[in-house]
Amino acid sequence: MDQKADKGFIAAYLNLSRQELREKVRHAEEILKNCTLCPRECKVDRTAGEKGFCKTGDRPIVSSYNPHFGEEAPLVGSRGSGTIFFTRCNLGCLFCQNWTISHLGEGTQTSFDSLADMMIVLQKDDGCHNINFVTPTHQVPMILRSLEIAIDKGLKIPLVYNCGGYEALETLKILDGIIDIYMPDFKYAETEPAKTYSKARDYPEVAKAAIKEMHRQVGDLVMNERGIALRGLLVRHLVLPEGLAGTEEVVRFLAEEVSPNTYTNIMAQYYPCYRAGEHPPLDRRITKAEYRKAVKAARDAGLKRLD
Repeated sequence: MDQKADKGFIAAYLNLSRQELREKVRHAEEILKNCTLCPRECKVDRTAGEKGFCKTGDRPIVSSYNPHFGEEAPLVGSRGSGTIFFTRCNLGCLFCQNWTISHLGEGTQTSFDSLADMMIVLQKDDGCHNINFVTPTHQVPMILRSLEIAIDKGLKIPLVYNCGGYEALETLKILDGIIDIYMPDFKYAETEPAKTYSKARDYPEVAKAAIKEMHRQVGDLVMNERGIALRGLLVRHLVLPEGLAGTEEVVRFLAEEVSPNTYTNIMAQYYPCYRAGEHPPLDRRITKAEYRKAVKAARDAGLKRLD
């Protein structure tokens, strides 16, 4: 008999029993009463209508859901990544490309059942390779509650945690055994840019600890024979003008303290959005020379899997 079936595991990909998942849901929802889901530790009671930095209560708020073909190739494959974009964010990036969602709150509050149905539609109707939770940090309890429902309806494809990298270790440990693919940003290696541009002075140290924990849980990225991601860590790093992101330290950390086989996307698509124009040099796109320098730094650091 299959070992997972014998132990009462509730899905082929999920390393948890139903009781273990239920306990994780309970734990996450309890945190909402004195919220420390993210490193900001606002400690507001979100179940009583209090709102902290993320301005979110205790119900799912979704901006959109659809098959996405603009993500990394191992996620997209031939049928797309099933993205669910959550409204609001625990970071305050003044150059956010999705600022109407993250800052202005563009989206609709929905039910747990409806969120579960979104997952099922993306799997069954659209045939997506995975469910990709975009900006999920502040809505983890709502996602887990809906995930219980979706599993009962037949959800069985890998789950992607697509986040900004500003994650609390306690929350990540709740996700252990649930998330198959972690896809964090690693935005900054230095405190001052993190404070100035994302209102998160402690971002570098928090992101490093979070990425190590993610790698501990899922390891290096594993793909099937068709190049579709099944499990593991995928890190995004957006190159900023004049080296503001601290790329050399970012890639050194990944290669030396995580794994030289960390699948890393060195991203060239920065362009000024939202309030970036008020903060030179973020008021311009990066140059080809700046991007080439970033890629060279990654290779020189020893990273072997660059997107």
